[in-house]
Amino acid sequence: MLLGQLDTLGVLDSQHIMPRQVDVWLPESYSVQSDRSYPVVYMHDGQNLFQDELSFIGVSWGMDIAMTKVARGNEGRTAIVVAIWNTPLRVSEYMPQKPLEKSPELLKAFSREEGTPCSDAYLAFLTRELIPLINQRYRTIKDAADTFIAGSSMGGLLSLYAVCEFPQFFGGAACLSTAWPVAQGVVVNDLEQRLPPPGRHRFYFDLGTEGLDATYPAYQKRVDSTLGSCGYVKGRDWTTVLFEGDEHSERAWRKRVHIPMTFLLAGTA
Repeated sequence: MLLGQLDTLGVLDSQHIMPRQVDVWLPESYSVQSDRSYPVVYMHDGQNLFQDELSFIGVSWGMDIAMTKVARGNEGRTAIVVAIWNTPLRVSEYMPQKPLEKSPELLKAFSREEGTPCSDAYLAFLTRELIPLINQRYRTIKDAADTFIAGSSMGGLLSLYAVCEFPQFFGGAACLSTAWPVAQGVVVNDLEQRLPPPGRHRFYFDLGTEGLDATYPAYQKRVDSTLGSCGYVKGRDWTTVLFEGDEHSERAWRKRVHIPMTFLLAGTA
């Protein structure tokens, strides 16, 4: 049985990207405390988040369970979760666009395999269309400090990119099993030039040790080093967690997604 309430907004049209379904999960307390407003977490690959029968491998992230667990162990702090479904253009929509465009050779190779990257259009949908819609329909805390973005694999790359491109919209990102090697690690190479100034944003990174995740440690080490050299304080501004034995799948992310949610929501309403 689903905990909380899941609203289906249906398939939303956009001036920027192809239509896609968006669902909104509301905490158990939302209907009880009618005077309370909530932080919001925007999450990619939305069809994988709540219902096993819709998920890519038949196992969802169980976000309703995770967020309820966060609330019960975090002095009631929780958030609204906006689940944005992916489309057949997932890889091109999630690939950080500007770092790739700086290298004509990498851009050409990526476009040949996956299509022209269009993450800037995806983020225009989020910032110009979806966030205003959610803020209008639901009791949200509308400042950047209480607005987060999260995803796994390519969704992790996109979440990091979103905060770098729109620090005035997003106060933090949760990046699980981030697909650092894509396009020869171009996002890692370009990170120092794109990070917002430290002190006002939080980043969570994690990785397992099996499957695709086994190829990530060297890249993650470089990301951690970049954050430190740019003035981010580990434990306060960012954290990186290694999960021994975890694979690159919804099954693994389901086990641990309450950890990044707790980290991002620490100190929020």
